[in-house]
Amino acid sequence: MGGITVKIIGITELNTDAIVNAANEGLWEGGGVCGAIFRAAGSEQLTRACRAIGGCETGSAVITPGFDLPAKYIIHAVGPVWNGGQYDEPKLLYSAYKQSLNLAKENGCHSIGFPLISAGIFGYPKDLAWKQAVQACYDFLTGSREYDIDIVFAVLDDAILALGEKTIKEIVGE
Repeated sequence: MGGITVKIIGITELNTDAIVNAANEGLWEGGGVCGAIFRAAGSEQLTRACRAIGGCETGSAVITPGFDLPAKYIIHAVGPVWNGGQYDEPKLLYSAYKQSLNLAKENGCHSIGFPLISAGIFGYPKDLAWKQAVQACYDFLTGSREYDIDIVFAVLDDAILALGEKTIKEIVGE
């Protein structure tokens, strides 16, 4: 079945089958996690691959090669911009994680690395972002017991790590 863990590491350093980019709808190179992934993968070749796809709706995900990253694939998941929670933000964020995991499974990935989608410049409150992230991953794992996939959240500080571990204990019970 696999499991869910959180560790302090840059997402581009993860040696997983796939990593997830906190993408924008246009799949353009952005700042934060997105910019770091583009630079590490090779900005020009990843931009070309994303242009060929054309875009991705909020709450959905698409896949490209990992190019120069240790990961074989980059899954570009578009989370919502936080607008107070009145515009389906929880549903859209949950969907971005579930779509990412479905793409990973369809492409034979048995390990995946996530950032905390939408919790950076998109302004999603971190505690609420963790709840959607962990619930979506847990639901995927329990609904796909025959499929073995390890899920790692890459974070950059102790406070986000602690919040993630607390949320995992609340939802998963481990």
